This record gives sequence, C-alpha cells and structure tokens, in this order.
Amino acid sequence: MKTEEINATIVNGYVELLDNLSAINKLDLIARLTASVKIDLVKKKSSFRKAFGAFDSKKTATEIIEEIRSSRVSNRQIQSF
Repeated sequence: MKTEEINATIVNGYVELLDNLSAINKLDLIARLTASVKIDLVKKKSSFRKAFGAFDSKKTATEIIEEIRSSRVSNRQIQSF
C-alpha cells in the first residue's frame, strides 16, 4: 500500500468511529483539532525561522575581526628531511 492509501484508510477509520458522536461533540473536536493544527504551524514556522537570522553582538565589526584573528593558533611544525 502507498502512504496515501494508508492515510486514507486511517482517516476513514476515524470518520466511522466519530459517526457515533453528537453534533456538539463533533464541533468541539473540530475546534480542538483546528487549534492543534494552528499550534503545529506556528511551531514549524518559528523553528524554521530560528535557523536563520542576523548575528547579534554589541561589538563592532573591527572588534570581532580582531578577536577572531587573536584567537587563531598556529602550531605548524616544519619537519626536516
């Protein structure tokens, strides 16, 4: 079975299960599912946006460059033949 077919089978099973609920319970379920989906979408957007952004520092560019250059370590050893 393909993924789409499996998902359709699962959804159909839920629909059959939910047929016995009252209209009020179904509306409550719809509201809760909608809220859940909205939360999931917000989480996806925020986690995606957290991966990007500007570098935030109080230091100037010159200070950052100097800090990077001063932290470099050279341990190069030339071997004689």
